Amino acid sequence: MFERTERHKSTVDEIRQTFDDEVETYANLETGQAATVDSPLAMSLVAEAAAMTTPHATSVLDVGCGAGNYTLKLLERIPSLHITLVDLSRPMLDRAVQRIQPLVTGPVDAIQSDIRHLDLGRQRFDILLASAVLHHLRTDDEWRTVFQKFHAALKPGGSLWIFDLVESRIPEVKDLLWRRYGEHLTSVHGEACRDEMFERIIREDTPRSVTFQLDLLREVGFSEVEILHKRFCYAAFGAVKR
Repeated sequence: MFERTERHKSTVDEIRQTFDDEVETYANLETGQAATVDSPLAMSLVAEAAAMTTPHATSVLDVGCGAGNYTLKLLERIPSLHITLVDLSRPMLDRAVQRIQPLVTGPVDAIQSDIRHLDLGRQRFDILLASAVLHHLRTDDEWRTVFQKFHAALKPGGSLWIFDLVESRIPEVKDLLWRRYGEHLTSVHGEACRDEMFERIIREDTPRSVTFQLDLLREVGFSEVEILHKRFCYAAFGAVKR
């Protein structure tokens, strides 16, 4: 059902347009990702893990920031941060800046870009957040390049935290988890939401397993990796650069 192929997948422009049209849907700390599983819990865990592993952080890069939910949650624990936001969608960036700017004293840098084509520099950030964005990467080479960028962009002692759609490398387990996720969507939001979400995933996304991503994080240089939470086909996990 969810094959790793670029055929019939949405283009970057099509994905950008989709998110341009969904700004207010995502601009809610509790329900901004209603079709994901345990999103509020994952957001809280990511913020707490980032604050505890990188307590003296002064800068954060939020990749695929959407309307800014993860940065807002992190600011509850580390209020004095220089914020850099990256997203495909200009309306999403504008909404994120509108929500975040009143809470910080410094500037909020907002960059409209595809992370695959953006130079993040070296050792610029203490914390890097990536929520519900990496599943838009297509090939293994793209995943490796982006993870290499993330490692290079973090200062020593910095941390990377991800919440995303994932799959299993074991076909039977993959089928089980997607079935359970479908049952969850149906019970919470109804069959129409389930069908719409599955169609969107097929159209837009090429997720990878947690094990693939943890292995890749180690491969590009992260010395410590950890899973914070996993349920069905969504997971929160991260890595620390020592």
